[in-house]
Amino acid sequence: MDLSTAVWRKSSRSSDNGGQCVEVAANLPGVVAVRDSKNPNGPKLLFTPTEWQSFIGSVKTGEFDR
Repeated sequence: MDLSTAVWRKSSRSSDNGGQCVEVAANLPGVVAVRDSKNPNGPKLLFTPTEWQSFIGSVKTGEFDR
């Protein structure tokens, strides 16, 4: 998939101190792309908008908390 038009954004809770951050591009038709902010030219993960919303919902409810 061509991601050249992706507009990447980092969480507002991320800082610029080299932490463990991901960037998300949600401006692409039919797909949400995710990448490692420390390796922007590395691999990207692609999700459908439904999959992404399900993941975000699970994060918000604490499903992945230890």
